[in-house]
Amino acid sequence: MGATGATGAFPRYDLPEADAFTRTYWEAAAQGRLLLRRCADCGRAHHYPREFCPHCWSDNVTWEPATGHATLYTWSVVHRNDLPPFGERVPYVAAVVDLAEGPRMMTEMVQAGPAELHAGMAVEVAFRDGVPVFSPGKNDVSGARDA
Repeated sequence: MGATGATGAFPRYDLPEADAFTRTYWEAAAQGRLLLRRCADCGRAHHYPREFCPHCWSDNVTWEPATGHATLYTWSVVHRNDLPPFGERVPYVAAVVDLAEGPRMMTEMVQAGPAELHAGMAVEVAFRDGVPVFSPGKNDVSGARDA
Protein backbone atom coordinates (compact mmCIF):
# COMPACT_ATOMS: atom_id res chain seq x y z
CA MET A 1 0.00 0.00 0.00
CA GLY A 2 1.32 3.46 -0.84
CA ALA A 3 1.81 6.40 1.50
CA THR A 4 -1.07 8.81 1.99
CA GLY A 5 -0.99 11.97 -0.13
CA ALA A 6 -0.92 15.51 1.24
CA THR A 7 -4.72 15.67 1.49
CA GLY A 8 -4.89 12.27 3.14
CA ALA A 9 -7.75 11.24 0.84
CA PHE A 10 -5.95 8.97 -1.64
CA PRO A 11 -2.92 6.73 -1.20
CA ARG A 12 0.13 7.71 -3.24
CA TYR A 13 2.02 4.76 -4.64
CA ASP A 14 5.07 6.84 -5.60
CA LEU A 15 6.03 7.77 -2.04
CA PRO A 16 8.14 5.48 0.14
CA GLU A 17 7.09 3.87 3.37
CA ALA A 18 10.30 4.08 5.35
CA ASP A 19 11.04 1.47 7.99
CA ALA A 20 13.73 1.49 10.68
CA PHE A 21 16.38 0.28 8.22
CA THR A 22 15.55 2.42 5.16
CA ARG A 23 14.78 5.61 7.12
CA THR A 24 18.40 6.81 6.69
CA TYR A 25 18.12 6.45 2.90
CA TRP A 26 14.77 8.26 2.63
CA GLU A 27 15.76 11.05 5.01
CA ALA A 28 18.88 11.70 2.90
CA ALA A 29 16.79 11.66 -0.30
CA ALA A 30 14.40 14.21 1.24
CA GLN A 31 17.47 16.44 1.69
CA GLY A 32 18.56 15.92 -1.93
CA ARG A 33 21.26 13.33 -1.25
CA LEU A 34 21.49 9.87 -2.82
CA LEU A 35 22.97 7.15 -0.61
CA LEU A 36 24.32 3.70 -1.44
CA ARG A 37 25.45 0.78 0.68
CA ARG A 38 29.06 -0.42 0.38
CA CYS A 39 30.51 -3.67 1.67
CA ALA A 40 33.68 -3.35 3.72
CA ASP A 41 34.60 -6.98 2.99
CA CYS A 42 34.38 -7.14 -0.83
CA GLY A 43 34.39 -3.39 -1.49
CA ARG A 44 31.36 -3.40 -3.83
CA ALA A 45 28.50 -0.92 -3.66
CA HIS A 46 24.89 -1.99 -4.04
CA HIS A 47 21.45 -0.52 -4.49
CA TYR A 48 18.58 -0.98 -3.37
CA PRO A 49 19.56 -0.69 0.31
CA ARG A 50 19.97 -4.01 2.09
CA GLU A 51 21.39 -4.99 5.45
CA PHE A 52 23.80 -7.43 3.79
CA CYS A 53 26.00 -7.44 0.70
CA PRO A 54 24.27 -9.20 -2.22
CA HIS A 55 27.69 -10.02 -3.72
CA CYS A 56 29.45 -11.78 -0.81
CA TRP A 57 26.64 -11.97 1.80
CA SER A 58 28.62 -10.04 4.41
CA ASP A 59 26.68 -7.90 6.89
CA ASN A 60 29.65 -5.51 7.13
CA VAL A 61 27.99 -2.78 5.01
CA THR A 62 27.73 0.96 5.57
CA TRP A 63 26.00 3.96 4.02
CA GLU A 64 27.96 6.24 1.69
CA PRO A 65 26.98 9.22 -0.47
CA ALA A 66 26.69 8.63 -4.22
CA THR A 67 27.92 11.18 -6.75
CA GLY A 68 24.52 11.28 -8.44
CA HIS A 69 26.13 10.66 -11.84
CA ALA A 70 24.92 7.75 -13.95
CA THR A 71 24.59 6.37 -17.47
CA LEU A 72 21.24 5.54 -19.02
CA TYR A 73 21.08 1.76 -19.54
CA THR A 74 17.53 1.31 -20.86
CA TRP A 75 14.05 2.85 -20.70
CA SER A 76 10.41 2.30 -21.56
CA VAL A 77 7.58 4.77 -22.05
CA VAL A 78 4.62 4.10 -19.76
CA HIS A 79 1.34 5.11 -21.40
CA ARG A 80 -1.07 3.78 -18.79
CA ASN A 81 -0.89 3.50 -15.03
CA ASP A 82 -3.97 3.54 -12.81
CA LEU A 83 -2.20 4.03 -9.47
CA PRO A 84 -2.24 7.58 -8.05
CA PRO A 85 -0.50 9.83 -9.01
CA PHE A 86 1.02 7.99 -12.01
CA GLY A 87 -2.14 8.32 -14.10
CA GLU A 88 -1.67 12.10 -14.07
CA ARG A 89 1.92 11.75 -15.36
CA VAL A 90 1.44 9.50 -18.38
CA PRO A 91 3.23 9.19 -20.61
CA TYR A 92 6.37 9.02 -18.50
CA VAL A 93 9.73 7.33 -18.94
CA ALA A 94 10.59 4.45 -16.61
CA ALA A 95 14.33 3.83 -16.79
CA VAL A 96 17.28 1.84 -15.52
CA VAL A 97 20.55 3.68 -14.94
CA ASP A 98 24.07 2.50 -14.13
CA LEU A 99 25.32 4.58 -11.21
CA ALA A 100 28.92 5.82 -11.39
CA GLU A 101 29.67 3.69 -8.31
CA GLY A 102 28.57 0.51 -10.10
CA PRO A 103 25.04 -0.44 -9.03
CA ARG A 104 22.14 -0.43 -11.46
CA MET A 105 19.04 1.47 -10.32
CA MET A 106 15.41 1.65 -11.49
CA THR A 107 14.14 5.22 -11.74
CA GLU A 108 12.19 7.70 -13.82
CA MET A 109 13.72 9.98 -16.46
CA VAL A 110 12.52 13.59 -16.34
CA GLN A 111 13.20 16.71 -18.41
CA ALA A 112 13.64 14.71 -21.63
CA GLY A 113 11.27 13.03 -24.04
CA PRO A 114 11.82 9.49 -25.33
CA ALA A 115 13.17 10.74 -28.68
CA GLU A 116 15.94 12.60 -26.83
CA LEU A 117 17.19 9.54 -24.94
CA HIS A 118 19.92 7.16 -26.00
CA ALA A 119 21.63 4.26 -24.26
CA GLY A 120 24.89 5.33 -22.69
CA MET A 121 23.93 8.99 -22.25
CA ALA A 122 25.07 10.81 -19.12
CA VAL A 123 22.32 11.45 -16.58
CA GLU A 124 22.27 12.91 -13.09
CA VAL A 125 20.06 12.56 -10.06
CA ALA A 126 17.31 15.01 -9.16
CA PHE A 127 14.64 14.60 -6.50
CA ARG A 128 10.84 14.81 -6.67
CA ASP A 129 8.98 14.65 -3.37
CA GLY A 130 12.07 13.07 -1.79
CA VAL A 131 12.32 10.32 -4.43
CA PRO A 132 15.36 10.09 -6.73
CA VAL A 133 14.67 10.61 -10.44
CA PHE A 134 17.19 11.26 -13.21
CA SER A 135 17.57 13.90 -15.91
CA PRO A 136 20.01 14.35 -18.79
CA GLY A 137 23.53 15.36 -17.78
CA LYS A 138 24.36 19.04 -18.29
CA ASN A 139 26.30 18.35 -21.49
CA ASP A 140 24.21 15.60 -23.05
CA VAL A 141 20.76 16.63 -24.30
CA SER A 142 19.67 20.10 -25.40
CA GLY A 143 16.06 21.22 -25.78
CA ALA A 144 14.71 18.73 -23.24
CA ARG A 145 11.09 19.15 -22.18
CA ASP A 146 9.99 19.34 -18.54
CA ALA A 147 8.46 16.17 -17.24
